[in-house]
Amino acid sequence: MKSTYWTTGIVTMGLFFGCSTSSLDKINPNQIITESYYKTADELVKGVNATYAIWQSANLVAREWWFLHDLRSDDVATGGGQLEAPRNQLLIGAQNPGNSVAFAVWNGLYRAIHRANVVIDNAANGTDNPTLTKRAVAEAKFLRAMAYFDLVTLWGSAPLYTSYVTAVDGTKPKASVEEIYTLLTTDLQAIQTDLPASYAGADLGRATKGAAQALLARIYMQKGDYANAKTQLQAIISSGLYKLTDEYNDNFIEETEFNSESIFEIGYSKIGDFNWDADGNDNGANETMARSQEYSAIGWRNLIPSDGLLADYENTAKGDTKTDPRLKYNFYFIGDTYNNGNNVLMESQVQGNTSMFNGTAQKISWRKYTAMYKNNETYYTSGINMRLIRYAEVLLMMAEAENETGNSANAITLLNQIRARKSVAMPAYPTANYPVNSKDEVFRTIVHEKRVEQAGEQIRNRDILRWRAQNKLKTEPISYFAKGKQELLPIPQQELDNNSKLTQQDQNPGY
Repeated sequence: MKSTYWTTGIVTMGLFFGCSTSSLDKINPNQIITESYYKTADELVKGVNATYAIWQSANLVAREWWFLHDLRSDDVATGGGQLEAPRNQLLIGAQNPGNSVAFAVWNGLYRAIHRANVVIDNAANGTDNPTLTKRAVAEAKFLRAMAYFDLVTLWGSAPLYTSYVTAVDGTKPKASVEEIYTLLTTDLQAIQTDLPASYAGADLGRATKGAAQALLARIYMQKGDYANAKTQLQAIISSGLYKLTDEYNDNFIEETEFNSESIFEIGYSKIGDFNWDADGNDNGANETMARSQEYSAIGWRNLIPSDGLLADYENTAKGDTKTDPRLKYNFYFIGDTYNNGNNVLMESQVQGNTSMFNGTAQKISWRKYTAMYKNNETYYTSGINMRLIRYAEVLLMMAEAENETGNSANAITLLNQIRARKSVAMPAYPTANYPVNSKDEVFRTIVHEKRVEQAGEQIRNRDILRWRAQNKLKTEPISYFAKGKQELLPIPQQELDNNSKLTQQDQNPGY
C-alpha cells in the first residue's frame, strides 16, 4: 500500500508542476530511434535482417502466406470441419474484405516493405563499408520486390511506397499495376551487380544474384514477356551454380537445406539458431514453421491434396507406363511408413475427409514439408526451411518461355531433364498420354509437369492467374471462378478504413 500512495503522489505532483508541452515532449534516451541508428553498413545489414524476419514470421512464410496461395489454387481441398471459416471462405471463393487470412498477408507484406524502405532510405549513411552497404540495399530491394510481386498478382493495383512513412498522413493511394511492375523490373535489374553469387556460414539464406534473376524472370513471365524472361533464366542456367538434386525429397526436409537446387529459401530452426532479429513477438526465440502441424496426416490436416491434383500424376492404373514416384514423395497414403520407418500410418490416426483416387475413397495427406518422416508427433511446428525458388522452377519456366518463343524442342529437352532426376526417372516425353507434336501439346505437357513437380509450393495459384489472363486455359481450373471478381482478392477493409488516400471506390471489382 505504501508504494501505491508514493506512486500516486509522484504522478499528482507531475501533473501539477509539469503540465507544459515542452516538459512532456521528451525522447527516451535509452530507446534506439531511426535518426540515431543506421549510421554504419553493419547497422543497415541488421535492418535487412529485420526485413527477413518479417518474411519469416507467421503473417508470411511461417503460416498465412502459403495458406493464402494454396487456398487460391486448385491443389488443395478441405481436410474437414476443422478448417477455420476464413480459410474455407478463400477455398470456396467466398472471401470478403474482412477476411483475416488475406489481411494478415497484406499486413505482413507492407511491414516487409516498410522495413526494407528504412534500409534503402538510410543507405547514404553506410560510408564505412560501401560494398556491404550496396549489398544491404540490394537485399532490401529484393525483399521489397518479393512483397510487391505478391501484392500486384494477388490484389492488382495497390499503394506503392518507395520510402518509409514517417507521418500519419503519409499514406499512399493505389498505384497502377504497370507502375508497380516498372519498379520491380528496374530494381531487380539494378541490384544484380551488388548481390553475391552465393554465401556461406551464417549468411546462408540471403538473397543472391540468382535469386534476383529468378524473381525477375517470374515477373516477366507474369507479364507475358517471355523473351526477357529467357534472358534472366539463361543467365542462371549458364552460371553453373545450380543443379537438380538426385533425391527429389531433399528439397523439402530439414537435413538437406541450402542444397544445390536451392536458389532462395526462408530459414527456420527447431534447435540452434536461425533468428535474424525476431519479428517482435517471440523475444528472440527460434522461428519455426507451422506447415507440418497444419497439413500433416497425424496433425491438424486442415488441407489435403485435391482430387484433381492426385489425378494429374502419371499412374499405371490409368494406362501410363510408370507411376510417378513424386506421388509418394508428395503425399502420405494409409499404410505408408513414417518416423524413420518405425511407424505405419493407420486410418484411425487420420482425421477428416477422404479423397477419391483410382476410383476409391481414401485418406490421402500432404507429405511435402511435413516432419512425419522423422517423428510421430501429432502437433509439431518444424524447423524445415521453405524453399521459395528452386532450380527445377527455373527449368520449367525456361521450358515455357522456349515454347512461347518458338523453340518447342528445347522445351521438351528441359522437361525431360527434370523427369530424369535419379529418384524420379520418369519416361521421357513424348509419352502416350502426353504427345508433343504442337505448341499446344507442349504447353499442356508443361502445365502437367509444373503441377506434379511443384505441388503445394505456392506456384500453381500464380500460374493459373497468368495463364487465364493470357487466354491459355482450355478449361477453367477453379470451380467457383466468376469473371470480374475472382481474379483478385478484395483490398482489406482495414486498409480502406485507415488509409486516408483510399475510399470504398478503390475496392477491387466484385467486392
